[in-house]
Amino acid sequence: MRKIITLSIFLSMFMGFSQTNDVDSLAIELAFQNQDTLKIETSLKLIKSLYNLNDYDRALKYIIESEKLSNNLQYDKGIAEVTYYKALIYAKKDDYINAVSGYEKSKDLFNKLNDTLGVAKVNNSIGLIEIKRGNYTKGLQFSLAAIKELEKRHLTNDLRLAYSNLADAYFNINAFDKAMAFYLKALNIQEQLNDVKGINRSNSQLADLYSYKKEHRKAIEYYEKVLANKETSNDSIRGRIFPKLGGEYLQFNDYEKAAQYLVKGLGINRRGRYNEGLLTALNNLGNLNLQQGRLILAERQLLEAGAIAKKIDNKEELLKHYSLMKSLDSIKKRFDRAFIWQRQYYDLKNTLDKNEIAIDSNTNEPLELELNPDFDKPVEETKVVTSPTTVEITQTKERFDRFKLIFYALLAALAIVSTFLVLIYLKRNNNIKYTQELEEKNIKIELQNEAFQEQTKHLENVNNVKDKLFSIVSHDLKDSLSSINGFIDLLKDGSLSREEFDNLIPELSENANNASLLLFNLLNWSKSQMQSLEPKPSLFDIQEVFEDKVKLVDQRMENKGITLVDHSLRDFAYADRSMFEIVVQNLLANALKFCKNGDTITISNHISNGSCIVSIADTGIGISKQNLEKLFKNNSFTTVGTNNEKGTGLGLSICKELIELNNGKIWVESTQGVGSTFYLQLPKSRPNGD
Repeated sequence: MRKIITLSIFLSMFMGFSQTNDVDSLAIELAFQNQDTLKIETSLKLIKSLYNLNDYDRALKYIIESEKLSNNLQYDKGIAEVTYYKALIYAKKDDYINAVSGYEKSKDLFNKLNDTLGVAKVNNSIGLIEIKRGNYTKGLQFSLAAIKELEKRHLTNDLRLAYSNLADAYFNINAFDKAMAFYLKALNIQEQLNDVKGINRSNSQLADLYSYKKEHRKAIEYYEKVLANKETSNDSIRGRIFPKLGGEYLQFNDYEKAAQYLVKGLGINRRGRYNEGLLTALNNLGNLNLQQGRLILAERQLLEAGAIAKKIDNKEELLKHYSLMKSLDSIKKRFDRAFIWQRQYYDLKNTLDKNEIAIDSNTNEPLELELNPDFDKPVEETKVVTSPTTVEITQTKERFDRFKLIFYALLAALAIVSTFLVLIYLKRNNNIKYTQELEEKNIKIELQNEAFQEQTKHLENVNNVKDKLFSIVSHDLKDSLSSINGFIDLLKDGSLSREEFDNLIPELSENANNASLLLFNLLNWSKSQMQSLEPKPSLFDIQEVFEDKVKLVDQRMENKGITLVDHSLRDFAYADRSMFEIVVQNLLANALKFCKNGDTITISNHISNGSCIVSIADTGIGISKQNLEKLFKNNSFTTVGTNNEKGTGLGLSICKELIELNNGKIWVESTQGVGSTFYLQLPKSRPNGD
């Protein structure tokens, strides 16, 4: 690497030394020549070399001497060339008046000499200076006039400037198709000349144009060409390109690549304090996080972007900021704020639409996108000179008085019409303003109605939960507690013997278990309906949960004559353990409820496609096809067990909701008279995006 750097420095020094030698040789040659046209030609070569070396002051000295000599010899070609180079130097020094004056003088001389190449070079230079000053209409015509001659002679250096100038002019007047065509032509020549700076600029401009035309694949292609250039190590270039490239990938929802480029761009622009690139990166990152649901981070980035956009007066990015903030507050149900962002968005958009002008800033004529052959021809004026007589003077005076009277009448009529038009205009503006205010009020009312409807729906859901709770507590829970109280009263009164009490203990235990499970389900169901259940996932052993929950129903299975087959294995799932325990307890209670003496309950688990599959099977009475369709869908669906056990109809609904909260699935397979198997699927690791 050190050798390459050394070689590059050496070559640069050699080229500079070579150019200096050329200047010295020409200066020596000039000193020994006689005062004739050959001396002028040598002097012009010397002036050109000094101009290319940016030694303008020294070049001007030779220009003054060559101009005197050319005038003395009446050598028009020399005068034209010297005047042209003097104008070029004035242009480099931003002396617009002297530069344009010199260009026009040299052009007149080149026209007299029929030197089409000289005229083309002057036109190209005038086009460059006019486009640079913002006179795009005038600059376009001069540059277009030069193109044909430059292309015919294959003057690549001049064509490179001409194509780039035309592309810039078309870009600034929003003629984007024309701009793209000339940027592509400029890029072709820049690649031939190995103009790295020019190549990067053309690729970047083409990418911006394709992005504006929503051809995002092409935009990505040209942005990546800029980054692929080995010479593109400048942080300011990468800081501008990375955020834009990330924004293009965001158009295809390629969040990984978008995030990669946007984060890089954010870092470079923060370090370099490049506000333009930082603004683009923050807006696009805010959009990315908004789409992925990271609302807090999105809001922080968008608020920072808005502050920068206002600080540097970047209205396009500020418009994008308003749109994104409106979406963010709508998602967060902050409709009042969303309405304010929407109003600011449309106010700014209307302002930008009004400011888009496709006419040159210094003329009211329509913009010409193609070459007008007569653009540079002077307007011919014809003057008629007559000697008026006394009669003609009298007649002229009478006509003048008559015209004067007509003029005043027209002026009065114009004043009346103008007043009428002003009144109409003011009335129209008031109507428009009133209409806009009505529209704004309607939008605000709609947003408030949406919020009100959502709140009403929530209150109805809460009210339904309350009614359901009261119904269950007043009926099912009351029955279980009344039965337990009845046993306790009999025991207190001494109405039961020890033997009778021992015989009733299983029934008492059953009632207590039913009441406990009912309260357990009621609590979790009401929490889920109130939307207050939040899973806290972690890794836990499934076999441990089975062991704990089987102990709770072991006595009841033994009393009912049911056999438990445990095929569970030591395996881990990633979910909320307490929620999983609720589901397992409900499914075991259901299996026990619908089994009879001699039936079997089997628990097992295995791994499938990176997930943990748990099953609880029984050889009980099974479920009919008609009832299978009602499972998991209706909170009130329930049937009695084999010993007339009652239920609330909440268990399976709770199971489904708890499993889905943990990114899992639950389903059932059953045949009436044969038995049922309930399956649970849970992840074994943290899902992507959590």
